[in-house]
Amino acid sequence: MKNGKKGYRWLIFLCGIFLVLLLPNTSYAKQPESSYWYPEQLLNWTPENDPDAVFNRSQIPLRKQEVLYKVNDNAQSEAKLVALSALNPTTSGVPSQGGKAFLANTFSYWQYVDLMVYWAGSAGEGIIVPPSADVIDAAHKNGVPILGNVFFPPIVYGGKVEWLNEMLIQHEDGSFPAADKLLEVARYYGFDGWFINQETEGGDANTAQKMKEFLTYLQQHKPEGMQIMWYDSMTKDGGIRWQNALTDQNSSFLQDGKTRVSDSMFLNFWWRDQQSSNNKAQELGRSPYDLFAGIDVEANGTSTKIAWDGIFPEGKAPLTSLGIYRPDWAFKTAATLEEFFKKENEFWVGKSQNPAKTNDNGAWKGMAHYFTAKTAIQELPFITHFNTGSGKFFAADGKVVSTLSWNNRSLQDILPTWRWLKEGSQTVDVDFDWDTAFYGGSSLKLSGTIEADNPTHIKLYKTNLPIQKDTEISMTYKTDLKKTNIKLGVSFTDHPEKFSFLEVKKQSHNQWTTDTFKLKKYSDKKIAAISLWVESDKEVKDFTTSIGEIKIYNKQAENNSIHSPNDGKVNKIEFNKGIYADIPLSWKPSDSDVSHYEIYRKLPNNEKEFVGATPNQAYYISNLKRNGKESSTTLEIVAVSKEFKRSKPEEITFEWPPYPKPEADFSADKTVAAPGQEVQFLNRSSEVTEEVEWQFEGGTPAVSHEQNPVVTYDKEGVYSVTLIAKNSEGESVLTKNEMITISEAVKDIKNIAMNKTASASGQCAPAEAAAYALDGKLTDNSKWCALGNAPHWLKVDLGAQYAISKFVVHHAQAGGEPQAFNTQALRIEVSTDGENWTEAVKVTDNTAAVSEHSISLTNGRYVRLWIDKPTQGSDQAARIFEFEVHGFLAP
Repeated sequence: MKNGKKGYRWLIFLCGIFLVLLLPNTSYAKQPESSYWYPEQLLNWTPENDPDAVFNRSQIPLRKQEVLYKVNDNAQSEAKLVALSALNPTTSGVPSQGGKAFLANTFSYWQYVDLMVYWAGSAGEGIIVPPSADVIDAAHKNGVPILGNVFFPPIVYGGKVEWLNEMLIQHEDGSFPAADKLLEVARYYGFDGWFINQETEGGDANTAQKMKEFLTYLQQHKPEGMQIMWYDSMTKDGGIRWQNALTDQNSSFLQDGKTRVSDSMFLNFWWRDQQSSNNKAQELGRSPYDLFAGIDVEANGTSTKIAWDGIFPEGKAPLTSLGIYRPDWAFKTAATLEEFFKKENEFWVGKSQNPAKTNDNGAWKGMAHYFTAKTAIQELPFITHFNTGSGKFFAADGKVVSTLSWNNRSLQDILPTWRWLKEGSQTVDVDFDWDTAFYGGSSLKLSGTIEADNPTHIKLYKTNLPIQKDTEISMTYKTDLKKTNIKLGVSFTDHPEKFSFLEVKKQSHNQWTTDTFKLKKYSDKKIAAISLWVESDKEVKDFTTSIGEIKIYNKQAENNSIHSPNDGKVNKIEFNKGIYADIPLSWKPSDSDVSHYEIYRKLPNNEKEFVGATPNQAYYISNLKRNGKESSTTLEIVAVSKEFKRSKPEEITFEWPPYPKPEADFSADKTVAAPGQEVQFLNRSSEVTEEVEWQFEGGTPAVSHEQNPVVTYDKEGVYSVTLIAKNSEGESVLTKNEMITISEAVKDIKNIAMNKTASASGQCAPAEAAAYALDGKLTDNSKWCALGNAPHWLKVDLGAQYAISKFVVHHAQAGGEPQAFNTQALRIEVSTDGENWTEAVKVTDNTAAVSEHSISLTNGRYVRLWIDKPTQGSDQAARIFEFEVHGFLAP
């Protein structure tokens, strides 16, 4: 996808870069990743040969959405809305079942979206990308179909015509193997189709014809309900020319005579009016709402200037549907989750923060102005904990069961339809609260002032829920109010605007309390909306009430027991350093009433610690740390019903290997210093080390038991350092001979690689050649980038013999890219002649944005940086923003 005004920004994206600091500071090497492929990999993929496949399956079926009624007179439901959103910041390195960061793109305005495209893919990572399982789960829970992305990049950004040709291979029987694989992947992973974005130059009319046949084949063989969306880029002659409308040049990729080629088309951004597209669609016998006129909001979000009347002419039906490219702007430009949710609200609802009142929002009125909110809440039970899908901790039934941060969109609740629709007094504030939770990581918080005799009515959910004789509604809350002052409101589909109120009376005393109401007198009606009514006959200042759960259910079903999962097993544990374990769990489902499964760890004190949760029947525990020197660990798998009842646990116990001896290792902040200058030593011994002893030849102190001692040397010379690491199982001794050089020459040390001659194994683009890693710039995307399979190398000719003391490598994050793109494994070699090389540095587990590597003083003219594992995941593109070599001219 291209935008001429923002071409450089596209280069950034197409290299797989999203300027988001989301990912936790952990390696992604062990845990399963969401899939991404090049064509050859796709053709060879099967669930059986992909060990991660089972963790990438969605288990939540697509619910049905309904419009029912609207609260905004401007809104309509004929035109549709598709969002092309980077719901994860990278293509590679995406955890299959959520991650360990609280700040995550927990998108939640599904009620305005008719179709979601999982935007991902790059020349450096992979061009065929199914949605991650947690995103599929969240979309389906809200009734929104979600598509994977097939992205053929422009050649100038790393695209290859070979990739296109591989995808379009057709067998003699007329089948397209790649198309069959796309359908197989979608069925297996449980998502709803594909977005096809072909922007690789070099095709001709035969290519275009073959692409139409490929798309038609998908139409003929896809299951009912699956969707294929085409992007306006390739024209009928095989060239890449964005039409920005439905024209004779691109219409055959949507409809070719009587043949349906694609289900919909995303039109490029450079348009003022879509009347011609509307006319052309009707001429072809297609709905104009199969066309999605694109707007690009990636850079400017709600400040983007849009010709809204070109789609929504005043007083007339919409001309086309709307396509939004990169509404993840709200997340990408936010530093905190609170800021993200505020920007999301402005994007989807407008500055008024009231979806019923959008006329005065200014130029950006919000999507609620144009589109009627839909609901997927149509069957019982309906339970919300206002859980946004991430947390600083995890709570279950009001008790904190894990203090670790997390994100998992599979666990995201359907969040309030209207944010926020307040009537009456506006002095009561309503928002999500990530410091209090009844279940998950958040709750709904009411606070502020209750005005005397001036109530606030907060409408939360649009629903279509059937009431039976045993249907009940309950609310779990805690408040600092002596009198609750809250009523629970429900309206019915025959009069959605007319509410009946149930007075919440139970005293809370700032503890979680549940009040329950029978709805028998409303049996045979359907609930249209759920609300809260806050009132008092006297002014109440500075109150706080937390709503932890609202639940509507049938009493008989709520009393049903839920069976335990069975046949729980640990498949193949990988132990790391004797104290960490990567554990693939699987089990057989208990029964059809399961909402999800919780996994707990039993602690020695008989307490239980929450490990994770999933709707799937497989879960991967990454980096579970050994509790002291325990010999075995017991895990519990608990089934949670749709009514949130829990089964008895299925227990699994595994044995740890013998407790390991320590492995001594250390480094220093400098290896060359002047007499009397402080040298900081850093203990890098293995985690099981219980005691250390340092021995410093010629240093003061000569012996130390500190973890990271500071040492000085009085006399010039070359000195060795010894570290002894000890624990109850034994000890390890490491001596680094001639490690420290004490010399007055330290004053001459500088970065001797700056602007020197460099060569490399490859480059992503001319503006990302080897020289850009030596220019001293960390701005303007100045870096060396290399595509293809690792290892990659960068060689520097220093121009003369130097005494080298340290290397500094500025990885992807140092230039503003995600931590997931930081180099994980690297080597640095030194040579005096460019032919014979000596390894000076070897690193296998870097996660830092900037890594420093001090070495014993070594002579050399040439330096070679090897990138063995370019990223924290499986992306093979190297990204080095600066490579520094510190030293001075050799005597």
